[in-house]
Amino acid sequence: MSGFRVERDALGEVRVPAGAYWGAHTARALENFRVSGVPVAAHPHLVRALALVKHAAALANGELGVLAPHTVEAISAACRAIAAGRHHEQFPVDVVQGGAGTSTNMNANEVIANLALEHLGRARGQYEHLDPLDDVNRCQSTNDTYPTALRIAVASALEELRAELTLLSRAFAAKGEEFAAVVKVGRTQLQDAVPMTLGREFAAFGVTLAEDVERIGETLPLLAETSLGATAIGTGIAAEPGYAQAVVRHLRELTGMALTPAADLVEATSDTGVFLLVSGVLKRTAVKLSKVCSDLRLLASGPRAGLAEINLPARQAGSSVMPGKVNPVIPEMVNQIAFATAGADVAITMAADNGQLQLNAFEPLIGHLLLQHIAWLARGCAALRTLCVAGITANEDRLARTADAAVGAVTALAPRIGHEAASAVAREALATGAGVLEVVTRRGLLDPETARALMAAAG
Repeated sequence: MSGFRVERDALGEVRVPAGAYWGAHTARALENFRVSGVPVAAHPHLVRALALVKHAAALANGELGVLAPHTVEAISAACRAIAAGRHHEQFPVDVVQGGAGTSTNMNANEVIANLALEHLGRARGQYEHLDPLDDVNRCQSTNDTYPTALRIAVASALEELRAELTLLSRAFAAKGEEFAAVVKVGRTQLQDAVPMTLGREFAAFGVTLAEDVERIGETLPLLAETSLGATAIGTGIAAEPGYAQAVVRHLRELTGMALTPAADLVEATSDTGVFLLVSGVLKRTAVKLSKVCSDLRLLASGPRAGLAEINLPARQAGSSVMPGKVNPVIPEMVNQIAFATAGADVAITMAADNGQLQLNAFEPLIGHLLLQHIAWLARGCAALRTLCVAGITANEDRLARTADAAVGAVTALAPRIGHEAASAVAREALATGAGVLEVVTRRGLLDPETARALMAAAG
């Protein structure tokens, strides 16, 4: 027993490792929830947000006179340490858990309480001096602290994703400038269409991703609404008068976010609409990223028997049996991140739909999936930018040959020579294998210089 201390909760005595900052409730959660193997500690944004919420609560309770100054300072010191990135390993509870996040909230209460006890010169577990519930969780419920922490965590993670997506968009824009003079054939429905430049194709990739930077940004103000002070179901039971206003004010100062109290705390306690919106925006971003990566893989297909219009950087050997084979592994990785994000959106939708009456019990799954896929998308964007896009080169000779041979180039000449004549040129070019420029010149419809200028301008 020397390696353990004994704590007591509503169900009786529990053995807790002597070196742990967590306590009885966390110990029971570790026994009950063995599902994903992913601890809450895997989401540092959430751990930090929990610490900020608890810090704001302590400051508000001190301001209202319901916690002694030395207790407030001890709790604040513990929260500052966690918010700075320390002790995150003390959040081992599985991200998939019953109880609407109660185990995560209690994990935070216990860790903060024991860190605060050490600050006061007391031993871990001496809760008669500073209690996880009576002091750290004062005027709170899981049902308002956990959703608030989750909103702050998601907003913080989204800012990181926005930054990475912005850099990726700019990387494509830079390639657009690099390839501005490289003429190629555009395609619709996988068939030859009309001339364009490789630069415009890559610039469009940048623009489409920049649009999603904006869409993500539009969700951030909606995440700034908080239900703190709602406690159990939104009525504010067990919270001191004035607490809701004070805690939001302190949390606004600690986070730098423009947090606002929810207009209806009962509604806010059960509502997960903002998480559905974020999930939908993530799915949109993921699908568009996946489309871009699929295009890159198609444009780089070959190197002999495919389109082979561009070269992706070789990152690793592509086969255990085919010598010299190299695969587009970075775009493939991002494709898979997108598939997983789209699947997570379904799970988040089901979790939001099945929250009954005054509370949604499934926010732990919602929070885990949102934070996981925000992180995956951010890392995917960084990898795509640094390991793939930055090193893409153009096969200019091949692009020039296919552009010259493409029948679709006649579309650029139709306004000058007429649709009927252009159709005849296209039919002859297809039948004989001759280039459009050759047929137009032979028929005396345009001189070569004018035809070339019109086709170049169309790109």
